[in-house]
Amino acid sequence: MDTGHIVSICVNGEDKTRQISDWEIWWGDKKNELMLTCHFPSGKSYFRPLNECKITPIREFQGTFITKKGSVVLSAVDKAVVYGEKYAVVQYPGNQKVYIMNVDGIEFFPTTTIKDEAIFRYFVSVAKAREEQAKPQDKKQIAENVLHQLERVLPHADTALHAYCTGRNRPQERAENFIYPFGINESQLRAVEQAFTSQISLIEGPPGTGKTQTILNIIANIVLRGKNVAILSNNNAAVENVYEKLGKAGLDYLVAKLGNAENRKDFFAGAPAIPSGDPAPAPAMHRIQAVLQQLKQSLHTRNAVARLQAEIDELTIERGYLRQWQEENGVEAPAPLDKYKLSPRKTADLLAYLAHLAERRIRLKDRIELLLDFWILRTKPFGDWEKRKSVIYALQLHYYDTALQEKDSALTAYREKLKRGNFDALLDDLTTCSMTHLKCYLHQHIPNQETFDSENYRKNFDAFLKRYPIIGSSTHSVVNSIGRGAILDYVIIDEASQQDIVPGILALGCSRNLIIVGDRKQLPHIPANLGIVPPAEFYDCDKYSLLDSCVGIFNDSIPTTLLKEHYRCHPKIIQFCNQQFYDNQLIPMTQDSGEKALKLLVTAKGNHTRSYSNRRELDSLLETLKCDRENEWDSENGRGFIAPYNAQVSLSRTHLPADFVKDTVHKFQGRECDEIVFSTVLDKKRSSQRGLSFVDDPHLVNVAVSRAKNRFTLVTGDDVFATNNGHIAALVRYIEYYADETQIHRALVVSAFDLLYKEYDQSLERLNTRLRPSDSRFKSEQIVAQILRDVLSQEPYRAMTFHSQIALIQLASSANTALTERERDFMRNRASCDFVLYFRVGKTPLGVIEVDGGCHDTVRQTERDALKDSILKKSEIPLLRLQTVESHIEKKVAEFLTQWTSNARTV
Repeated sequence: MDTGHIVSICVNGEDKTRQISDWEIWWGDKKNELMLTCHFPSGKSYFRPLNECKITPIREFQGTFITKKGSVVLSAVDKAVVYGEKYAVVQYPGNQKVYIMNVDGIEFFPTTTIKDEAIFRYFVSVAKAREEQAKPQDKKQIAENVLHQLERVLPHADTALHAYCTGRNRPQERAENFIYPFGINESQLRAVEQAFTSQISLIEGPPGTGKTQTILNIIANIVLRGKNVAILSNNNAAVENVYEKLGKAGLDYLVAKLGNAENRKDFFAGAPAIPSGDPAPAPAMHRIQAVLQQLKQSLHTRNAVARLQAEIDELTIERGYLRQWQEENGVEAPAPLDKYKLSPRKTADLLAYLAHLAERRIRLKDRIELLLDFWILRTKPFGDWEKRKSVIYALQLHYYDTALQEKDSALTAYREKLKRGNFDALLDDLTTCSMTHLKCYLHQHIPNQETFDSENYRKNFDAFLKRYPIIGSSTHSVVNSIGRGAILDYVIIDEASQQDIVPGILALGCSRNLIIVGDRKQLPHIPANLGIVPPAEFYDCDKYSLLDSCVGIFNDSIPTTLLKEHYRCHPKIIQFCNQQFYDNQLIPMTQDSGEKALKLLVTAKGNHTRSYSNRRELDSLLETLKCDRENEWDSENGRGFIAPYNAQVSLSRTHLPADFVKDTVHKFQGRECDEIVFSTVLDKKRSSQRGLSFVDDPHLVNVAVSRAKNRFTLVTGDDVFATNNGHIAALVRYIEYYADETQIHRALVVSAFDLLYKEYDQSLERLNTRLRPSDSRFKSEQIVAQILRDVLSQEPYRAMTFHSQIALIQLASSANTALTERERDFMRNRASCDFVLYFRVGKTPLGVIEVDGGCHDTVRQTERDALKDSILKKSEIPLLRLQTVESHIEKKVAEFLTQWTSNARTV
């Protein structure tokens, strides 16, 4: 036998290797034992019991897995012996029968100890505890089912679960030739490519950024590579979008909608048939890739267009506020500065330089710098402070005008570039060619012979997966949904920020690769607090969702893509979420055509909250709806009312019109309406720290705002969240800044009984409406600035004026010998004063007013305040410190100013 001297066979101690031409092992039923047959070149053969023979080499396995080559189904083996790398004699657990297999058609995989280790044992403990605590019966059955499925998870080294429990994410060989049959943008393109670079990858999909489209493109590329995938979530509803869009594309016949027993029954009762007829001819892959390469640059350009448009919109609003301020302060329309040919950057530099000059005269050094840096030869227009102020006002407006011109020009250039590049035609070509190519592939590779039902599909699961390469299920049913011992190629878990670690790990245990899709800025899951100590921090089922857990465990080794292009909300709506939660990384792709997208309703001060409901907020909303005829509009997606508490939602059902969809913010995640009203419920008296933390939670606020497509209305109590200075306070400031003033309503419904409340104080309303964001980014300083204007407008104080944010070194002389070196360093280190008082004539600094907010409680700020106090005292400059928790601010300011009035000097 010519075996390359790899195999030797001895029978009864005699080496027969060179005498025989072939051999085989078989089971002898009569003797109930393994037999060896030797075949000779002459055609004769004889057989002997295998135990009388010796075959070399042999390999023995215990506690391993076996599978047919190309199969996804693995079986645990109690014992296996491989003879001469030709036959494997296999024995399964609990079964005395032996099976003889051809080695060429099977593969062995070692088991791991992962199920015996602390992490997996912790997950089992969590599942058991939940099963013991679960009520009512249906939840108990789900918990029991999860526990049962954990027992069936295979301890296989290639699973995503093994990677998760060991914290080792295996890189993959970079894939090529991607298709995009469902459309594409720049972030989605990157997300699809990244999904194939490692065993576990993450896609962060903020609301409205096309998560479903990204998932569909990933599924298309998985199927095109002859692989299978399960699309899962913590509930069946979350994958309905995927089903729906696959159906619209004529690909729903690829999907097996499994999950619980009822879903499986429904699926097999009406499984869609494979389309009849031949598809259109498939375009070559190289043609698709050529179109894709052309499109990539255009995708980047399209994002640049959207970014520029957002910047132009922002600058336009800022310019409007500047002109409003100038008009309110009697600033005449500034003279144009076109002759200086200043760019926006040079304009800002000149503004800074003139502010640095302040009121001092222009020296020779200043003339040289003005000439060299700005090509300004004549300094007469800047000769004194009044002229300089006029130029500063002109420069402020010039900055916005030139910046807008520059960006408008760039925007036009980018749009022309898109037009020349035939962007729309290229995108349509890529999508059409990709879909045609995919359908041709499927026509050739999806078999149409076998029929499956809910009873037999798992027994022939390899064939089932070839027919249905896309599995749909919930995470808590996935192991039950697939063939016993099956390990899928890919699992995609959608809404992973709401996915419990248990049962989420079931999906990891039955897949080789995991793609997590979610958004850490959205509402997380709400697990039961079991108090079981985890073996390591990020496996803690009480604290972390599956998404957060994976991020913590894998850290930088998990490729993460943020989907940036936003398509759902009006720009003014999503830009709040963008600025507050996403670090300005999102790119609004919707258009702002001047719609009134934001509205603020502030209820009267008072204790209106009862048992987590607030009738006053609903009454104020109803009054607004009566007055605002613009609410009478038709919309495809309707309007919704959302609140943090069930009690407010229940109350709204008896007070608001029937066409409002009413639900809690948590239950509204994943949904959307054309118009959303968000009620915050709390009043100032009942806004405990716990209540504030719940309502002002960043995830909750982000979800609440991003549910609205075209209009968002915030209904909140007066000043309830101001002291918290959190996300709702930021939302109030945002709406006040960006909304049309006609869309801001305060105390629409006032009851005579409100006078009983100590909180009620209408006297501050006039002051509040006249605050100017241009004074400061801190509202506390805006308030003091307006109080100063009010006081200084009165006759006794007309000789005085004030300026804000004046450098300390411009008030106090660093040459003062009484100052310490630390105090001098503090002055040189750009320390400034909030407000400095001057006589209008002579510009002599009189005193300083400082506004102390919450940050002044810190050790570092306390030290800085003490230094400033000491410097001003040694410089004989009076100081008034106002704490934001104080009252009678107007009186204290007036009393401080009185020391410089003519009456005070006369006395």
